[in-house]
Amino acid sequence: MSDSENPTARKKRGGRRARQAAAESAAPSAPAYITRAIPEYELLGEEGLALIEKNADAILAEIGINFQYPPALKLFKEAGAEIDGDRVRFAPGMCRKIIRDSAPREFEQKARNPARSVMIGGKHTVFAPVYGPPFIRDFKEGRRYAKISDFQDIVKLAYMLPSLHHSGGTVCEPTDLPVNKRHFDMVYSHIKYSDKPFMGSVTHPERAEDSVAMCRIVFGGEFVDKNAVLVNLINANSPMTFDESMLGAAEVYARNNQGTVISPFILAGAMSPVTAAGTLAQILAEAMAGMAFTQLVRAGAPVIFGTFASSISMQSGAPTFGTPEPALVLNGAAALARRLGVPFRSGGSLCASKLPDAQAAFESAHTLLPGVLAGVNFMLHAAGWLEGGLATCCEKLVMDADQCGMMQVFAGGFDLSENGQALDALREVGPGGHFLGCAHTQRNFKTAFYRSAIADNNSFEQWQADGAKDAAHRAHELSQKMLQEYAPPPLDPGIDEGLRDFMEKRKSSFADASF
Repeated sequence: MSDSENPTARKKRGGRRARQAAAESAAPSAPAYITRAIPEYELLGEEGLALIEKNADAILAEIGINFQYPPALKLFKEAGAEIDGDRVRFAPGMCRKIIRDSAPREFEQKARNPARSVMIGGKHTVFAPVYGPPFIRDFKEGRRYAKISDFQDIVKLAYMLPSLHHSGGTVCEPTDLPVNKRHFDMVYSHIKYSDKPFMGSVTHPERAEDSVAMCRIVFGGEFVDKNAVLVNLINANSPMTFDESMLGAAEVYARNNQGTVISPFILAGAMSPVTAAGTLAQILAEAMAGMAFTQLVRAGAPVIFGTFASSISMQSGAPTFGTPEPALVLNGAAALARRLGVPFRSGGSLCASKLPDAQAAFESAHTLLPGVLAGVNFMLHAAGWLEGGLATCCEKLVMDADQCGMMQVFAGGFDLSENGQALDALREVGPGGHFLGCAHTQRNFKTAFYRSAIADNNSFEQWQADGAKDAAHRAHELSQKMLQEYAPPPLDPGIDEGLRDFMEKRKSSFADASF
């Protein structure tokens, strides 16, 4: 029996078409990004911040930063820095001046759906999912290496979760694809399965070039040259070193006017001093040197002051998360970025737990909330982080996204409008009454309070009758339901064909590699 004769097949196809039509016509169900109505909470005053800046200048002038990339050395020499082999030393204030002269205070990252473009910097916060884990924790199979199908599932979920504003980058490593070719499929997945902004590849300059080329197919070459359509993570090889791969990728993106996150990767006690003040000075020195490089490549290229800072167990050497010292570093670095006049990246829902359990929840909360209070502009790892970044899972992704939704409401601050003041409700109810039936409550009850998609607030008896499920089990069911209901955003068939042709030609032009 053909599909035309099969009522079940026609029904399934009709359901898919209905979901596709809904996806094409629906506007985003939440703001494309957060504009914070609450003030930043700063722990360091003027004296402390000035001291950190002075110490960072001393690091840059006296110790210097290693740049293992000849083009960077050439640019810095022309700018007046002192070059000694790979070591670059900067006169006090040199990097700060280069950055302040041209780096934008905030910028818009364009999405292929204009309604989902995001502002990065200023009073804005953008939540992006986890980046980089090689492992997936499967609810049924346990821990295993990630595949491209897992990558696509995470992109689909991030697209459907309204509190995640960004599709991210390497949401997991698809280990079933060749190392030197998987970036094609990752970038294509972000374009195909989502219409939110996304990140490019940074593991090799050629892969960065491929990422830009694919964006030209989507947006057009002139548009890409004039607008940031990519944000890309450039990690320093701390302490005080930038390697050739990262610098080569940074050069590609800056030259093409695409955003870079210059991000010292710090495990304090191993890659920086054990003190928060010492770590902050190193972070500022490394970040300023890297950001200055991008501005020498192309003045005005979007750049973000980034940091990933954690501590280690002094007993085992293992990284720890959710502890107070990294929260102090995050807070201080955010204030330093504002003084420098550039957007800031840090924070996330970080944890060392191997499962989406209580440890994961409280460790993640102790990074997420300090990040919001500090005024983080681009929060990578906002959802899905497990096992110190070695693993992710769909359950943790949707649990964290639920918390991000709460943070969005919290960052909105107080409603001081006439409706928010609610004097009409107080006058109507009066002493001894109740507010359940009053007109103000009836007008506002649907949107009055944040409603978690994960938390169970029923009675014990109802919870037991529903299967006595914990939060991870409920998150699993929700993620699977979302994937079943997923409908892709529209993508012009000509663009899709162009992307596929480009990938096929590029992949066939060189052999597979495992490193």
